[in-house]
Amino acid sequence: MKYAAILLVTNGIIPKFASMNLPINLEKGGTVVWTFVNCEYIMDKTTRKYVSSSHGVSVRLMRGVYYRRSSFTGKPVEKTERVRVDSGSLGVTDKHLYFVGKAKSFRLPYTKITSFEPFNNGIGIFRDTKNAKPEIFVTQDGWFTYNLVTNLAKL
Repeated sequence: MKYAAILLVTNGIIPKFASMNLPINLEKGGTVVWTFVNCEYIMDKTTRKYVSSSHGVSVRLMRGVYYRRSSFTGKPVEKTERVRVDSGSLGVTDKHLYFVGKAKSFRLPYTKITSFEPFNNGIGIFRDTKNAKPEIFVTQDGWFTYNLVTNLAKL
């Protein structure tokens, strides 16, 4: 279920909007533009598993003394999968994205986002970090979310 409001932007001014009881500490001068409830927060998680093999032969030199010649090979195998981190509300303001969930809550300024990726049921973002992995917000309306967030980031 989504809460909705009509966005009427006149002369580049975004109207004030009730935050739908979104428990966020809104920055001074910030305006809540849209709120998505029941939003899933998904991230890529990489797991590393080591696969190894060994073989060799032991030769008895005398009673209780053995000589062993062997070799060992090992290599890491990485697997990346998308995992659901949390479910909660996504608040879109004119300066930040706010996510509030049971296990994770954060505020992300648009200046710290390097790129946006549209999905048919949500939006993916890449943060401005060295090892950025995609973070996905499933809002059930990907095209609207993508247009809303990218246009607010340009303001």
